[in-house]
Amino acid sequence: MTRFISYINTRRPEAIEHGKELLKWLEGIGVDCYFSPESATAIGRIDLAIEENQITNDFELAIALGGDGSVLRTVKAVSDQEVPVLGINFGRMGYLSGVEPNLSHKRINQFLDGDFYLEQRMRLEIMTANTNGPLYALNEVVVEKVDPGKTVRLALEINGEFFTSYATDALIVATPTGSTAYSMSARGPIIDPMHKAILLTPVAPHSLFDRALVLSPDDELKISVLPDCEASFAVDGNVTGSLKLNDSITCKTAVKPAQLVSFEGSNFHQALKEKFGLSDR
Repeated sequence: MTRFISYINTRRPEAIEHGKELLKWLEGIGVDCYFSPESATAIGRIDLAIEENQITNDFELAIALGGDGSVLRTVKAVSDQEVPVLGINFGRMGYLSGVEPNLSHKRINQFLDGDFYLEQRMRLEIMTANTNGPLYALNEVVVEKVDPGKTVRLALEINGEFFTSYATDALIVATPTGSTAYSMSARGPIIDPMHKAILLTPVAPHSLFDRALVLSPDDELKISVLPDCEASFAVDGNVTGSLKLNDSITCKTAVKPAQLVSFEGSNFHQALKEKFGLSDR
């Protein structure tokens, strides 16, 4: 039995319609496809709804219909079970959701035939005293100011040793995949997503030392809130919690990477060229 799970960006009507059509086609070729409860409701098939805690490693593929945010949500749901993720692009940039809708049948057939590549994308494991168990990020975790009229003061430790403190709008701890997300807008370097590294990028720092750092994937980072400040933190774009004085978060490489399905080999440089409209001369 071949089983898929699908997550649809239900704010995009075109993604919902494609989900309906895709389900009909998959059922026709003998593939059982289940959906997140919200997605199942959107396509009118609540009988196919499945909760996140019901996902097991016998699902062969997870399909995200939406933009890169939909892929991030899908990765969060299935990566602990090591289910590979295929993104069908209904967004703008499409760094992660690399399959255009008109090619979805072709690419899924290729997957079923074994004609695909699995990209092992590094994730971050994030721990705080205020969360039950670890959190995981494919792109980044951001510790940022709460008061728009002030900076936040944060202390950085690397592998248990104090490195420096920052007065800044935010600190971004990103993976190579996340180097083309928020970190890039803060002038951080672009890193090939198949590389393994931890990227630390300050946002508008009030400091002579304002450089991004590309660190070893074996490093562990601890970010603590210094006196007279409060902060919040967001994981892959979702505000997750608040941090008071002396509260901290730790970040390190997760044991299990995300697995993204790609076809015809990884060509990050050409994808980057296409997304930014770089010329041939």
